[in-house]
Amino acid sequence: MNAIPVTQLLNKPCYSQFDSNDWDILAQHWYPVARIEDVSTIPQQVMLLDVKLALYKTETGQICLVRDICPHRGVPLTKGWVEGEEIICPYHGLRYNSEGKCTLIPAQPELTKISDRFSLISFPVVEKYGLIWTSILSRDESKANFPVLDTWDQPEHQAILPPFVDIAGSSGRQLEGFIDVAHFAWVHNRAFANRDTPVVPKYSTVTTDYGLHTEYISNVSNYPHGLQHLAPDDFLWKRTFDVYPPFSAVLSIDFPNEGVLKILNACCPVSHNKTRLFVPLTRNFDTTGDLQAVYDFNAQIFAEDQDMIESQKPEELPLDLSMEAHFEADRSSATYRRILADWGLSKRYTV
Repeated sequence: MNAIPVTQLLNKPCYSQFDSNDWDILAQHWYPVARIEDVSTIPQQVMLLDVKLALYKTETGQICLVRDICPHRGVPLTKGWVEGEEIICPYHGLRYNSEGKCTLIPAQPELTKISDRFSLISFPVVEKYGLIWTSILSRDESKANFPVLDTWDQPEHQAILPPFVDIAGSSGRQLEGFIDVAHFAWVHNRAFANRDTPVVPKYSTVTTDYGLHTEYISNVSNYPHGLQHLAPDDFLWKRTFDVYPPFSAVLSIDFPNEGVLKILNACCPVSHNKTRLFVPLTRNFDTTGDLQAVYDFNAQIFAEDQDMIESQKPEELPLDLSMEAHFEADRSSATYRRILADWGLSKRYTV
């Protein structure tokens, strides 16, 4: 979809609680906003960094993402409808094609050249891992720091896309929780871990051109408690985290018999303290197993995390490391915070 030049894009919404400098930095990056399977010819509103967007597809299947506002009198386009390749504003019937250009003003149908001031602000659409990705300010997807889930399209790996999770907490806090290995025994003791084995062996974390890479090896099985008998007694579990700032990470877990489970934790920062979490995953074992069991286990894990994230103070992730205490097992999260701080995110973002 062609887009209005970036210079004409809106600034941070006036009601947003992001610091303006932080919003400008974060708006340059790419985030998932919806599952592809949830997009239809019925326009739906999605929100990214407090910007309201209208997401829909035309009758030929083209997916469109525009600012959810008609430039004529400010009515949300999600109150309108799609006919053919156009979306129609419900207030005065203005029609907009898939390029965001107004093609008809019914009150003046004789107009053959409609001013570009009536054009919609359109946003880029990239389809990856069953998700719709976009950016508020960037228009060059070749420079996007997309996470790499290389098994998504491999035939020997089953691709699974559970429902998204809405979290009343910041995306920074959520992402840090995902890569935190010390909380397993305490937060996930009902799912797979055990409070009798809380020790975190030393592990390595290195910065990369995309973010950071962590390899963590322990005897903590990733099988649900009901399936722990499947884990050999002497098996060591390797968990590899690849973090793609600002708010995505891929966890790869090596299972027995060369099994591999990969989980993409991809945050949509709806607002400064609201996150829509998407979790595409793949596995090369039990590929004919019950998908509902996968959904249920996934929901249990993220519900346990959600309870912690929504109660943390401050709500935003403190990038100043002196603001919170740390122990050795926090090396991944400390590195992640340093990366965001190096981007120039401000004090307002951290408190």
